[in-house]
Amino acid sequence: MTALRSLLFVALFYLWSATVAILITPLLLAPRTWVLRALDFWSRGVIALLRICDIRVEVRGLEHLPKGKALVAPKHQCMFDVFAQFAWLPDSCFVLKKELMWIPFFGWYAQKARMIVVDREAQAAALKKLVRDTEDRLQEDRQLVIFPEGTRGEPGVRGNYKPGIAALYRELNLPVHPVATNSGVHWPKHGFLRKPGLIVFEYLEPIPPGLKRAEFMRTLEERIETASMRLLEL
Repeated sequence: MTALRSLLFVALFYLWSATVAILITPLLLAPRTWVLRALDFWSRGVIALLRICDIRVEVRGLEHLPKGKALVAPKHQCMFDVFAQFAWLPDSCFVLKKELMWIPFFGWYAQKARMIVVDREAQAAALKKLVRDTEDRLQEDRQLVIFPEGTRGEPGVRGNYKPGIAALYRELNLPVHPVATNSGVHWPKHGFLRKPGLIVFEYLEPIPPGLKRAEFMRTLEERIETASMRLLEL
């Protein structure tokens, strides 16, 4: 039954995504915020479709959910971690690897929404560009979302936290909002099976600016990993 429900979900997910992607193409000529509202609508549709697989989605720690200018650092376990954030962040801006911009429609809308594109092979130059672009986007009071691990990991496995988030934390003097999740349990990073249960995105207490780099990275990792491990018990 899980396999049949998962197949149905996958089919409807791609149908829903393709339909929305085609219908909102006129928004490429509209203001940036219109595209984000459309992505919010699409994301909520995906969340509704997950009920086919008996999966519910819950956001916890709403008192820590940023409303204006902020740095958001979520745990990354599956592709759902990316577009789920559109449903509750008012003006999100994601840090994306440049390869994603080659995807038809996705790349167009990401460019229109003024997401930040990073060439990970550029190393030091990429970090400088990341800080520069983030300063530009935050002038619009957006929520900059950067996955500190850089790539998807397995539930229960500590990731390798990259220096990008530390550079932003140092240069921008803003609090960082860690986000824990158990999404990979129900939406694995590989395969089509979607396992029934509760996906939780938990916004944790923000880390205030001013910490030394090592202390900041240790605090960020400990908060995210401890809370994410706890969510595996659901």
